[in-house]
Amino acid sequence: MIDLPGGTGSLLVAGTTSDAGKSLITAGICRWLARRGVRVAPFKAQNMSNNSMVVGTGTGTGTGAGAGGSATAGASSMSGASAVSGAEIGRAQVMQAQAAGVEPEVAMNPVLLKPGSDRSSQVVLLGKVFGQASATSYQELKPRLREAVLASYQDLKSRFDVVVCEGAGSPTEINLRDGDLVNMGLARPLGMPVVVVGDIDRGGVFAAFHGTVALLDAEDQRLISGFIINKFRGDPSLLTPGLRQIEGFTGRPVLGVVPWLPGIRLDAEDALPIEAYAAGAAGADGVPGGARLRVAVVRFPRVSNFTDVDALAIEPGVDVEFTASASAVASADLVVLPGTKSTVADLAWLRARGLDAVLAKRVAEGRPVLGICGGYQMLGTEIEDEVESRRGTVAGLGLLPVRTVFDPVKTLTRPVGFGLGEPVAGYEIHNGRVQVTGGDPLFTDAGGAALEGCREGAVWGTIWHGALESDGFRRAYLTEVARVCGLPFVPDPDTSFSAEREKQLDRLGDAVEEHLDTERLWRLIEGGPTAGLPLLPPGAAAR
Repeated sequence: MIDLPGGTGSLLVAGTTSDAGKSLITAGICRWLARRGVRVAPFKAQNMSNNSMVVGTGTGTGTGAGAGGSATAGASSMSGASAVSGAEIGRAQVMQAQAAGVEPEVAMNPVLLKPGSDRSSQVVLLGKVFGQASATSYQELKPRLREAVLASYQDLKSRFDVVVCEGAGSPTEINLRDGDLVNMGLARPLGMPVVVVGDIDRGGVFAAFHGTVALLDAEDQRLISGFIINKFRGDPSLLTPGLRQIEGFTGRPVLGVVPWLPGIRLDAEDALPIEAYAAGAAGADGVPGGARLRVAVVRFPRVSNFTDVDALAIEPGVDVEFTASASAVASADLVVLPGTKSTVADLAWLRARGLDAVLAKRVAEGRPVLGICGGYQMLGTEIEDEVESRRGTVAGLGLLPVRTVFDPVKTLTRPVGFGLGEPVAGYEIHNGRVQVTGGDPLFTDAGGAALEGCREGAVWGTIWHGALESDGFRRAYLTEVARVCGLPFVPDPDTSFSAEREKQLDRLGDAVEEHLDTERLWRLIEGGPTAGLPLLPPGAAAR
């Protein structure tokens, strides 16, 4: 245990915008601290994301594998039973827990909002569905949610040396400051130091830093203790004049400049980083064009758990592209219909774009299609939905002999089984219950009895997220896809999803150690906000 004056330390990593890199900087700080022998836990009070994962319902002990080891997270840690019930938190916090070398748990993300439309989100409280809320009605829930947030934080604080908190969006969303749970509304009552991350690749980072401080009221400004520039490309010396000036204008240090880290793809919270899946990088791994597999992932408007295809993207010779293009879907070697938070609405969107006809033609030609969760439900004959869309019975694509009935009770489990003779672990997050009326099972138990999924010809469907992270099954499936497509693609036998994740997390830890002033960062964690910080107008005068 680290002896911190006054007890456990803490830090809030805020950002000038969404996707500034808060999640990855938080993960990097967790990995850096874990390497130092610090027992550290990530925390995000309120997350808005359709990328979630199932974790255990029990209280964690913080005794994970530690940095540099093989920390297990979520479904990958399960063995034995065919399914274990769990709770739901954002995947980014699962990733950060792995960076810290500890088991993920509900306390790390007590409030999760899952948008189902532009005006309504499902509210997940302490891992279970609490209800639906609009932007307006959600404000009325804040007092109840705040109790859970503070209790979860204090629980982690009692068991870990350091709690590294991640903010959401920007702390200077002044229209949302009253009732804020995740940014200054968390930091202020706890007296927590705050560092602000800015994405210089977007431009305007110095103005964003100054404005972030200046628009906060005096009490909030006193907590903003430093800046981090993220995603810099080029010669860092060119930034020196700007760094000096922003420190002079604000009285707050720039704690470092983190360079652009190509190839980092770790459990994003929203759909913005989907664009990072670039087919233009094809061939960079040395696999020639004639032996490559092209994967088209349909980019639904309400796509969820698109991280399922991360395991495909790490494979040498596999090019993954998210697309809404009919021609791209028609020409790909494999088409993936991923999960979605709005199955019926996204099925209508798919039809409106003519993708239903493209998929039907692919199936008639015997070309591979894979549906996962909501995408699997779309492939069936019909969907009966009185829960999510309340549209009643809706015709599916009719490409698999399955039928889906939506249930008010959400399924949250971590199942294990076998597929194509290989062990598979996954996780289930869904309201739709799939009834299989034909075809062959995709996953079985050790004795060969059907567990889940359906395959008929080259069309495969599963409700299990994360199945492709099981290396043996992924290789066997890609081998089958290549065989059907008549391609000489052969999966690399040494590619490991978990090992690749560890490498990426180590890169984040390395970036923190090499490019941030870790001595200053530790002083903030250990001693709290910097005293005597100057206050900037106009916010300094606000009451």
